[in-house]
Amino acid sequence: MLAVAIAQVFGTALAGNCKDRPELVTTPIPLSARIASIPCRGGEELLKRLFEPLGYRMAVISHLLDEQVPEWGASSLFTITIEGTKTLSDLLSHLYVLIPVLDNEKHYWVGDDEVAKLLRHGEGWLAAHPEREIIATRYLKYRRNLANEAIKQLREQDGEGPDEIDADSPDDPREEAAERTLSLHQQRHGTVLSILQAKGAKRVIDLGCGEGKLVRDLLKHRTFEKVVGMDVSHRTLEIAADRLRLEDLPPMVRQRVELFHGSLMYRDSRLEGFDAAVLCEVIEHMDEPRLSAMERVVFEFARPGIVIITTPNSEYNVMWETLTAGTMRHRDHRFEWTREQFRTWAAGVCSRFGYGVELRDIGEKGVAPDGQDVGTPTQMGVFSRN
Repeated sequence: MLAVAIAQVFGTALAGNCKDRPELVTTPIPLSARIASIPCRGGEELLKRLFEPLGYRMAVISHLLDEQVPEWGASSLFTITIEGTKTLSDLLSHLYVLIPVLDNEKHYWVGDDEVAKLLRHGEGWLAAHPEREIIATRYLKYRRNLANEAIKQLREQDGEGPDEIDADSPDDPREEAAERTLSLHQQRHGTVLSILQAKGAKRVIDLGCGEGKLVRDLLKHRTFEKVVGMDVSHRTLEIAADRLRLEDLPPMVRQRVELFHGSLMYRDSRLEGFDAAVLCEVIEHMDEPRLSAMERVVFEFARPGIVIITTPNSEYNVMWETLTAGTMRHRDHRFEWTREQFRTWAAGVCSRFGYGVELRDIGEKGVAPDGQDVGTPTQMGVFSRN
């Protein structure tokens, strides 16, 4: 009802129209909005995840179920104030879309026209929002077919191509076929595990955890007091939670593991405070221009003591008959580096952010038919904070 009221009372402002002061329509000005009572199923953490990436400063006050009976605990109601330099149209659009997302209750029938409404009011900001999937899913009241269509269009707006959108699963049959005989997945995870143990890491985060295979392996070792997995795909996290049987884990194990949705394109306070971060076969799924954003998120802001990164060695691809010349191991790979390219990138990261790096090889070394040394299938960088 509040979203409907915004559309009716502030309709021209929401649409970005003003006859008397048209110059102000596109002019960002200091604005503040306060909602005295809003339900948010997800708490203060979700509030910040939704509003802070949009550039707002936020104040949140939680409310008790009953002030006369404080032992009953907190309710799902909050008073929120957001402040930022925005156009009025942008601020109202943010509120119009996010208020129903916070509420997360189905008050009306959601039809096909709601997808168009979401995309219209989310134009210019929703496609790049790190929580676009949860926004679309909640806004469309969990009608999966509508949410999938909205998310697909948002990803297209964000510049993703059809191959990238179709390749949601971290596992590609071509990659699996190429690596099956070497069991590279197991070798990579085994190497990561041994390094983490040797470095004495207690709190580990797997950035781009996929379906949770590494998280599962780490949980088997009690030396890791906290194991966290983050991924950009809600669907993949659901698979990970199912495979880890999170709801059935013994309490002492369950409290050691956490999965959450996030993006390596945005600074996130949840990534801070870890002894080690792992990006296992992740960076090659990013467009190279976006690597600089990931570097700042991980190495400048999160700053774990150890960062372990693995990525394919493109020189080795000639060793697999399943890969034709010039193709990559996964249809969603944006690039695959030679050993020299990886070495150069790693050195640049170290100089910019105050880390040292040790380069390692994973897998058996190969020799091409022409006798050339092509190295191992996987290359690894172990970055240590100075």
